[in-house]
Amino acid sequence: MSYRDRTQVNIAPLAELFVGRRSRDRRKTRWRRLSLTAISAFTLLCGAATFPDAARASQSNRLMEIGVIQRFGSKETRDLILKPLAGNTLYLRFEGGDGNPKTLEAEQVKIELENQPLPEPQIEERVVLSIHRSFENAEQSAQEWQQQGIEVELASPGGRWQVWAKRDVYNTPLLRRLLLQSLQTNGHELTFLNTEVNKSIPHLSWTLDGFRYHRRVLEISASNDRIQVARGEKDPEPRLYGGELRLQPDAYGTYTLVNEVPLESYLRGVVPHEIGAGAPDAAVEAQAILARTYALRNLRRFETDGYELCASSACQVYKGLGNTWEPADRAIAATAGKVLTYNNELVDALYSSTSGGVTSPYTDMWDGSDRPYLQTRLDAVTNVWDLGRNSLSDEQNFRRFIGLKQGFNEDKTDLFRWREESKLADMNKDLKDYLQSKNHPLRNFKTIREARVVKRSPSGRAIELTVTTDLGSVTLRKDEILQAFYAPLSTLFYLEPMYDKDKKLEGYTFVGGGFGHGVGLSQFGAHNLARLGWTSDRILTFYFPGTEVRPIDREIVFWQDPQRGREEEF
Repeated sequence: MSYRDRTQVNIAPLAELFVGRRSRDRRKTRWRRLSLTAISAFTLLCGAATFPDAARASQSNRLMEIGVIQRFGSKETRDLILKPLAGNTLYLRFEGGDGNPKTLEAEQVKIELENQPLPEPQIEERVVLSIHRSFENAEQSAQEWQQQGIEVELASPGGRWQVWAKRDVYNTPLLRRLLLQSLQTNGHELTFLNTEVNKSIPHLSWTLDGFRYHRRVLEISASNDRIQVARGEKDPEPRLYGGELRLQPDAYGTYTLVNEVPLESYLRGVVPHEIGAGAPDAAVEAQAILARTYALRNLRRFETDGYELCASSACQVYKGLGNTWEPADRAIAATAGKVLTYNNELVDALYSSTSGGVTSPYTDMWDGSDRPYLQTRLDAVTNVWDLGRNSLSDEQNFRRFIGLKQGFNEDKTDLFRWREESKLADMNKDLKDYLQSKNHPLRNFKTIREARVVKRSPSGRAIELTVTTDLGSVTLRKDEILQAFYAPLSTLFYLEPMYDKDKKLEGYTFVGGGFGHGVGLSQFGAHNLARLGWTSDRILTFYFPGTEVRPIDREIVFWQDPQRGREEEF
């Protein structure tokens, strides 16, 4: 259940007791307006690609900080092997024993994590206010907690987003327990205290010239700005990164490998892997503009961990410079410095693989306010379905719509329509894992008795799915549905129960269309429109009506904090 549905209580006086006088230094505020005044100029690193307006492109080519390996030190990744390209040299920079910067040269280095024992065990505690599948819902929840006077921060341990009570504000055991007691007394029973006892602390470790080094932070560069990174000796797919690398501790007792790379060079590792090889030029250009817009609008995502974006589909897929693609390089060069805007602000540049024939507003998937340019619209160039007369919020209309197989931009793709069966045992496990991650009161249920879509949006997306168990019912909302169950590829589905020969429920078939959230641009839809001769600008205004493609300038707002308005400067 979303906290926005709960009775809101005024706990601001308690928060003020904890916080005292808040800092007036706007530069230190967590939620802020980002604008081009924060951007520095960097030289383009796009290989042979040339830009028609190099001065403008360079001005907008800020340095990005991408977490290319997250949670280094977990069971999945225990060591990294870094080396330059042939004929080049690695440079390792760190703080020396005397406190001064130290630089070493190497042809290759293997970096491991060693746990160094602490003199005494240390207790680390966090008040977890809410847990979410997506950053979008986590940020909305954070804003709602702020409205109640709670200072918050966003974190992503284990791949799920959490809203924490800000650690440097609620910084004693007493304050944390008073806060938790107040919240639970006022109906926020899903809040909890996460406590860990640490007997050691991880340090980076490597050997060079017979010496063993241990540090908390390590910076790595190469003489030609190209570094190959392998996850262990048997990594089948080592990655090549441009720019520089930095290993730094995160908020979870592990480390992040951060790639510092200019924006336009970063796009070379994003665009080919997002739009796919073989995409028509106009679709690739549209993807380049969206990827650039998305990156600049989302710089705040991993502020808690000291970098900006991740390298997975939770942000944008980024694979470095090892598999660049000439058509993508041309598209990046042709659109250099261009972004998509609405009313002088960067749009929420959302895109997914396949819409399933109809795009969705923002609030079909996430909490918060709708974006005027993200609308329910038919993903087709002909009027194969009349959304005005036959709303997909009606169950019968929706099932007829899913039965349509032709006339849409994506109808040649396998993901346009699908059927996914899920046995009851699998659904039970999926739901238990989800409820346990939420510390939900029904987490110890034994079996699902019924699952039913109880509310649809006009785009046909399942807005509420009620699941009845032997202990009671839980209603999943919007993207929570995809977090709770593995089978559906999107929320554009209906359910068909499966029974055994004795008419006993044995699972459900999810019958639906599309892959992903279906908000904004459909990548396969863009492929089709480009093949029909549409330009990249026309494709973007089809999926984002009322928007404008324009060069970055100092008047464009990157992201505006809805709580603080336009007064907060970067």
